[in-house]
Amino acid sequence: MTLTDHKANGFSASKDHYQQVTVIEYQEAILACKTPKKTASSRLEWKKLGRGVSLVYYQQALQGDFKDRAEMIDFNIRIKNVTRKDAGKYRCEVSAPSEQGQNLQEDTVTLEVLVAPAVPSCEVPTSVMSGSVVELRCQEKDGNPAPEYTWFKDGTALLGSQKLGKRNSSYTMNTKSGTLQFNMISKMDSGEYYCEARNSVGSRRCPGKRMQVDLVNISGIIAAVVVVTFVISVCGLSICYAQRKGYFSKEASFHFSEGDKNCGGKANRKGSPASKATTMSENDFKHTKSFII
Repeated sequence: MTLTDHKANGFSASKDHYQQVTVIEYQEAILACKTPKKTASSRLEWKKLGRGVSLVYYQQALQGDFKDRAEMIDFNIRIKNVTRKDAGKYRCEVSAPSEQGQNLQEDTVTLEVLVAPAVPSCEVPTSVMSGSVVELRCQEKDGNPAPEYTWFKDGTALLGSQKLGKRNSSYTMNTKSGTLQFNMISKMDSGEYYCEARNSVGSRRCPGKRMQVDLVNISGIIAAVVVVTFVISVCGLSICYAQRKGYFSKEASFHFSEGDKNCGGKANRKGSPASKATTMSENDFKHTKSFII
């Protein structure tokens, strides 16, 4: 590796090219500080870089949660149980007196943590109409590197392209985004579907879900019939109740007289008080008219 030296005012600093360490989560990793041999006068510090700088090894002691799951081997750090939170850039700094003054050497290590996928989240409709466009979705956010997705129908993997998705006579599957789209779904596409997320570390799958393709939306029709029947029944009962309570005018009552029989009431007869009142009003009108003439 090439070293770059900087000298000014009795201070010498050399920076090494960075190195990368790749490890699977929950395994161990060694972050090596490639500097000259440790001497009694050497001072070592390890720092984790990011938005802010945090101390990992300072004043001859490990800091933070590294106390319980890491140890020092010379200038190197051995992490016994790596987690995804440990991923990032680390820098070791070794300073020691020299003939030119204080000498500082630095080495940078990038730690990459590989993570197996978690159980993906799958969206599969339970019932769809034949001939419609249907999209099934599969997504997983923990895996590193990002996983690729495969859809299964009744336990058999569906074909798909590793890059942009491969078109089939009835569907298009994208292994990168995790979508399975049926351009014109048919009865033959009914079955149990599940998705598998896989990367170089491992694979996980979501529980299977049944998708039924119907020629006619039977459940929708039944629901509509039930709703319409209920609305008509409520309206009929409301009219009968209002009729019996006398909320309608006499003219309206006359029109509803036949329906009133069906509501349990009785139609007005000629001998009823209402009929007599109508007859008397007509006779009075005729008498008054004759008197004026």
